[in-house]
This record gives sequence, structure tokens and C-alpha cells, in this order.
Amino acid sequence: MTKEPMISIRNLYKIFGSQPDEMMQKVRDGLGKEELLDVHGHVLGLQDINVDMQEGEITVIMGLSGSGKSTLIRHVNRLIEPTAGEVIVQGENVLEYDSENLRRVRRRDMSMVFQHFALLPHRNVLDNVSLAPIVRGDDPATYTKDALHWLDRVGLSGYEGHYPHQLSGGMQQRVGIARALTSNAPVMLMDEAFSALDPLIRTDMQDLLLELQLELAKTIVFISHDLDEALKLADHLVILKDGLVVQQGEPQHILLNPEDDYIIDFIADINRARVLRVRSIMEPVSTSEFAGEVDQEASLEDVIAMSGGDTSGKYKVLKEGEVVGELDLKALVRALVRTQASDSKSVV
Repeated sequence: MTKEPMISIRNLYKIFGSQPDEMMQKVRDGLGKEELLDVHGHVLGLQDINVDMQEGEITVIMGLSGSGKSTLIRHVNRLIEPTAGEVIVQGENVLEYDSENLRRVRRRDMSMVFQHFALLPHRNVLDNVSLAPIVRGDDPATYTKDALHWLDRVGLSGYEGHYPHQLSGGMQQRVGIARALTSNAPVMLMDEAFSALDPLIRTDMQDLLLELQLELAKTIVFISHDLDEALKLADHLVILKDGLVVQQGEPQHILLNPEDDYIIDFIADINRARVLRVRSIMEPVSTSEFAGEVDQEASLEDVIAMSGGDTSGKYKVLKEGEVVGELDLKALVRALVRTQASDSKSVV
């Protein structure tokens, strides 16, 4: 029996303007984004979005500026009201909630980490981290213990008495993550959470998120405009363009099987050796003679280094010590050849 998604978005539309319901029918009749704006003065923010987000996975929604990614994540907790569609969270349509149920889901079921930290400047770090349980009226003895635990886990033990202005940007974002974890919500919404950070700090934060995810298995919706970040974090990748889903799926599959010229152009400059994993190109075992062993999660770059440039052999592929396939180094070389970009390069 297939498990129901934690979050299921169905036929979601968002039209910005004074008469969205009237414009909705025109869009359903085939009116395009440009004509809707030029003729009717309305903006088509999202168009027929259908995405399932599984429990315990990181779903990354990415696209260029204006693609609709931040608009989409704000529909999950109804910070933005849709024009049409459904947002099903744990089996319930949050678009049907009254104000009381909406407050409940925001306080208990979802936490949010913002791009620009959104810390309260007049509260110290401990109070900022404890914000959700304070608002809920939880027992201070319980939530203080939890807050201190998560501050320690994000590397900020000893900073609980400091104020936001006394912290670096990376430290402030760690406070934001600790706040989301202290809320104990099963769903974390992260809107460009690392994009305001310096590259090295950003990498550290990505590694921290993946480390915590191994332990907690939260359902995370992560917004990004950076393809390298998306490929590193995503279990499920959703790529938007002009409010439409262009392609979605497992990131490795998208890299090897782009379905649209926009995707082909988008991934053209990716370092495929560093991003692609052995599991994506391995084949069933057909021989007993191997040049060596390699883990299925190893990058192709790792295998190239291991092989010393010899492409004549095959490697036994392991998962947790068990043989799950073989890697022909000739297939590795083929996988490194970039997909031909389309003639009409997308504007970025």
C-alpha cells in the first residue's frame, strides 16, 4: 500500500490582481501569463501546481527570480491565499481551515526558517529559540531544556544570553534553525534560508542541515535559486519557471534525463563528476572480475580518482556492505558527457 504524502499540492493557482476569480476562468480557457498581464493587468504567479512531498524527505523547490518558488512555499502555511486548488497536509486541506485551526497548524505542525533570519532584536538567543513554545503557553521548564539542547546541536552552546546584534550572520541563521527545531513541528519550511550567507558558511549550514536530517527525518520544504545547493540537499527536486513546474523528480534522474530545453540549459554547466552518484548509473552484476569496490553513494569524481584514469574495468557497487550492482567505467565516461544545450539559450 502506497504511503500518503505528508504534503500534497493539487491544481494550485495564484493570480495577483483585483479580480483574480474572474481572471481564473480566462486562464483555464488558455489565456497566457504575458497576455494576462498586458491586457488585464493581473499577474499569474502559480499555474496548475501539482507536487507531492513525502514524510521525512527534503523537497527543494528551485527556479530563477520570479519563477514562483517563494509564492508556492507561502501557500503551504497559508501566508498567501490561493486563487484555486488544494494544499493537503497530513490528510487535511489547510485551505479549508478557519482562523483557529490555521493558528494551530502554524504553531504546532509547521516551523519556518527565513532568508533574513527574522530574529526578535529585543529578545536574547534563548528567548528567540523558545518563541514557538512560549506562544503556545508550554511549560518553561520543558521548552528551556529543549532550546538549550538544540542550541548545543547547532554549535551555539553558551550563547543563550546573547542578543542577535552580537552574532554573525551564520550564527543568527543557526539560531533560526534551533528555533524551528525547538518548535518540534514535523514540517520545516525554509525560504532561501542560506542564500544571505557567505559561501563557506553556506556550505557549513547545508552540511549541518543534512546531519540533523539524518537524525530527525523532518519533512522539509526548501526554497533555493542555486542548483548546486538543490542537488546537494534534495530528495525530491521541483524546478519552476514562470509559475509552472517544468520538471520534478529525484535529482540524479533529472540530471540524466532532462525533459525540457529549459532544464537542459539549466544544468549545462554543472560539474557532473562531482554531482552524479554511482547508484544513478550502475547496472546489474554481470561479471565476477572487478577492479575494486565502491559505495553506491560515491561521486563519479571519487571513482575517477580511484581508477587512476583507467576506464577499462568494472567496480563492484556496495550498499551497507552488500553488493547491489556493478559500475562499468565506460558508462561513467558516457555519463560525464553534457547533454547538448538547446539553440535558444534561456535568459538567466
